[in-house]
Amino acid sequence: MTHGNLIGGRWVEGPQFVENRNPADTRDVVGIFTRGTSEDMTGAVHAAHEAFAAWAALPAPARGAFLFKAAGLLDRRFEQLASEMTREEGKTLNEARGEVRRSINILRYFGGEGARLPGLLAPSERDRVFAYAIRRPLGVVGLVTPWNFPSAIPAWKMAPALVAGNTVVLKPATAAPLSSWRIVEALVEAGVPDGVVNYVAGPGAALADAMVGGLGMRAISFTGSCETGARVYDHAVRRRLRVQLEMGGKNPTVVLADADLAGAVADTVNGAFASTGQKCTATSRVIVESAVHDEFVERLVERTRALKVGNGMEPGTDIGPAVDQHQLENVLGYVERGQREGATLRCGGRRLEAPPLDHGFFVEPAVFTDVGEGMAIAQEEIFGPVLAVMKAKDFDDAVRIANAVAFGLSASVQTRDLSRAFDFVNRIEAGLVTVNLPSAGVEYQLPFGGTKASSVGPKEQGPHALDFYTDWKTAYLRY
Repeated sequence: MTHGNLIGGRWVEGPQFVENRNPADTRDVVGIFTRGTSEDMTGAVHAAHEAFAAWAALPAPARGAFLFKAAGLLDRRFEQLASEMTREEGKTLNEARGEVRRSINILRYFGGEGARLPGLLAPSERDRVFAYAIRRPLGVVGLVTPWNFPSAIPAWKMAPALVAGNTVVLKPATAAPLSSWRIVEALVEAGVPDGVVNYVAGPGAALADAMVGGLGMRAISFTGSCETGARVYDHAVRRRLRVQLEMGGKNPTVVLADADLAGAVADTVNGAFASTGQKCTATSRVIVESAVHDEFVERLVERTRALKVGNGMEPGTDIGPAVDQHQLENVLGYVERGQREGATLRCGGRRLEAPPLDHGFFVEPAVFTDVGEGMAIAQEEIFGPVLAVMKAKDFDDAVRIANAVAFGLSASVQTRDLSRAFDFVNRIEAGLVTVNLPSAGVEYQLPFGGTKASSVGPKEQGPHALDFYTDWKTAYLRY
């Protein structure tokens, strides 16, 4: 099936196309997508600008009703959407089911926010003056989303933007465009007016530049790499647009000597290797107190070797493929660099090419020990199934090592000591902290985002997501 771009309520096909292929079996073409041009993006921004006034004038509960209806449509296609996601992105079918369910829940959550959009009422210091403030939409919002959560991230950007009264232009990642296309399709079927939601797929910086430069664009929400995020930020700031960036992570799991080691190993393996390690919140470093380091490593390596790598559609698969050839080569490059810089490769790290994996981008999950703080695998985001084990003298040393990176997205501590748990929450430089849980895994009703080089701008998800997508209008009324 050929999938067109949505511009001003019309599905538009062009002369150039991009194939969306299954990373587990590149012979499988999941879909063919129209390759958008700068002119397409400019047209989409214009259509959104034209549709804004009428959409913003619609009562917020009525806007929320469209989200509820779209969620119902997605729910009825649940298994189809999950299998399509596994085929286009590579994650296991169970992981895809979880993401589709989360996307549906996000639409319903923000649909409910339409009836709750909170304002502010405050007493005036002047006699007989009624003072209050209300939220107002910004205008046209550009959304740039990644391939690793091809449904959930578009949902958690579009839903609050729409219920707040903005119109949107979505640019999905080229590696996995179908899942977000399905959400847009559901919104169209739900009756969202023409131009309120627009979708332009295609590779290259030209589309992002055209989005940021579009007449009427007011804000950009971006999730992706630090390099691309910096480019978007520089361009958007010059135009005085509101900007929200969610970028990289180098997330630690700290294992203290008093931890339940079985639980700590399970949480570390889940955090490091679920979704093939292709999560911004994935555990990339595990920092272990020296007293339990050796025993923890032995258990960790044993558990990692037992993981089954394969096609995510196959029952029993723990780890799917890298999303494409570029990502596979990036992972293999870090495995080679880690060994060259002196770390010990305890298991994994090889490309898997024997049948039935010979038509996919498969790699064994890798565990390194003897990792120094200055090594690339200890400092740089890999975005794949590579875990660096680092030894700490004590709790204070572990926190120091955990904070000694440029990023600050997520972190986990494994401990039975309640005081240490609270100390860690207070001292770690991260926007998301878990205790006796994997570093990856967030819920839609709470704020999400990082600190340091990981994030710029207000948080996503939860009621605070509306802070980015709205302005305040304050009124003083004398009676």
